[in-house]
Amino acid sequence: MLVRDAWRLAVGTLTAMPVPPPDVVDRRRAALAMTLAPLATLPLGVAAAAVVLVSRLAGLPGLVAALLAVGVVVAGNRALHLDGLADTVDGMAASFDRERSLAVMKTGTSGPAGVTAIVLVLGLQVAGLASVLGGESGWRLAVLALVAVCVSRSALSLCCVRGVRPAREDGLGRTFTQTVSPLVAAIVWIGSAAVLAAAAWWAGIEWWRGAVAAFVAAVVVGLVLARAVKRFGGVTGDVFGAAVEAALAAVLVALSSS
Repeated sequence: MLVRDAWRLAVGTLTAMPVPPPDVVDRRRAALAMTLAPLATLPLGVAAAAVVLVSRLAGLPGLVAALLAVGVVVAGNRALHLDGLADTVDGMAASFDRERSLAVMKTGTSGPAGVTAIVLVLGLQVAGLASVLGGESGWRLAVLALVAVCVSRSALSLCCVRGVRPAREDGLGRTFTQTVSPLVAAIVWIGSAAVLAAAAWWAGIEWWRGAVAAFVAAVVVGLVLARAVKRFGGVTGDVFGAAVEAALAAVLVALSSS
């Protein structure tokens, strides 16, 4: 019951896949759902890998394949994380007053800062993936893209780690935040780094670049969280989305570096 509810919560929240609602939603299930996020979003990674493979087999350039793959991932989560990214950046740019910033984030509209953030982060994701693909069309690189997408969702375990308080007590603040122990979050990231390193090696890239990419992503997520706590007094669901998108950009850019 616990695992089933957590799985349904993770898949239903993080993807557009239709799943039955969990019977119970509580902090235990929320913690497990965020821990399972990299596995629950496997369908998004599979979709991205399939698009990469088909695009390259069709003779499309790596840049086009990367753009299509990132687009599929965005569509596969209903642009939920991009919306969070835009709202988070708009909130940070709106005012130094905490309440004013939180009010701006809650409006649901995107201002110039938020739109610019989306363009920059999506640009980094597409450019990074295109560089990783290079001139190759092998299916192993498609699998590496799959793993990168799933690893980026490990950001959610850090967003929910104990000690990272909620900015407000309604919404995600009451159920998800401060539910994951630091040890579990560390295990999730170590496991993610190991899988990414193995996938990089298997795809013909130095294994250590995969491990470094996971480390860089964790650092970037930590910076996003630190900034959110300083500006908003804690995290919100929008910050979760911003962390995921920043993590994916960091992973792909780090993998693309020579």
